[in-house]
Amino acid sequence: MMLSKTPGGADRFFEKLTIAFAEAGVPQLVVIEPNPEREALFRQQSNIRVEPLRFGGLREPLARMRLKRLLNDFEPGAAMTWMSRASRRMPYGPFAKIARLGDYYPLKHYRRCDHLVANTPDILDYLKREGWPAERAHLVGNFCDPPALSDPPEKVRADVRRETGIPDTAPLLLALGRLHPKKAQDILLRAMVSVPKAHLLLAGEGPLRPELERLAGELGLDDRVRFLGWRRDADRLLAACDACVVPSRFEPLGNVVLEAWAHRKPLIAARSTGPAWLVEHEKDGLLVPVDDVKALAEGLNRLLADPELRKKLVANGHERFERDFSRKAVVEQYLRFFERVKSAV
Repeated sequence: MMLSKTPGGADRFFEKLTIAFAEAGVPQLVVIEPNPEREALFRQQSNIRVEPLRFGGLREPLARMRLKRLLNDFEPGAAMTWMSRASRRMPYGPFAKIARLGDYYPLKHYRRCDHLVANTPDILDYLKREGWPAERAHLVGNFCDPPALSDPPEKVRADVRRETGIPDTAPLLLALGRLHPKKAQDILLRAMVSVPKAHLLLAGEGPLRPELERLAGELGLDDRVRFLGWRRDADRLLAACDACVVPSRFEPLGNVVLEAWAHRKPLIAARSTGPAWLVEHEKDGLLVPVDDVKALAEGLNRLLADPELRKKLVANGHERFERDFSRKAVVEQYLRFFERVKSAV
């Protein structure tokens, strides 16, 4: 169950993991807030039953009653919730109650849970520091899929550049993520001033968009920055770009790091928690200090100017992806975990 109302990276991974479970033969009842696009995505899978429920306000009692009836009918062995809004509403029952955490959420919202799954070692340590029993805290990372393109990469690259008005010869950077202060797109925009030949695609939506659009205008970047909004074609955008940027000042994991590796794109990231755990500086990516406009600009210029460096980062990053963050490896970890906690109910 995920009851998110604002699209972001967690939503994307929720969809990917749900579909991966379905393709592995796991029957699922999926409870979400009404979202026609997401409902249609899940209904393409024969062993996913999707049930949209609207919580909050006067609808809350009816939605909770409906949720309990759905669970009684489906009889799950395990129920996994994403983030606090869903976790607080999961009723008690004869099943393992699991919450998956991709951030440092207050544990008071997870009192109904039997087990917590962290997707990074640092979040796992946080759970234990906050007093969650170590035997009920677990680490399972995220996975990323290899590119799934219907056309050759060269055609996709040309199509995306034509659609977004990017010149064929211009170096193209991509930043994927919610437009939010944590993601530090403001730092990236300021760094772009000192990377004069590059263009930037910002794919994401969020409360900071009007402010970032104003900042881009004030910095004279209107002709080199495109605000794309929430996109479902990340594969196409990754195929079109020359490098990925993760400027986040706060990033527990950083799915974009995994996506860059999977798509064989060189990567530069701020040294926030997740990228600092994932990336080995100068081997499979470049790391720069958080909130350092000058260092980010210098790193971007270096990356774009050095084809041998890009080649090395791409090769090592893709090797790391294949070894540690493939769909098969992560799904198998989850399924073993589910079997273990189901038997303990």
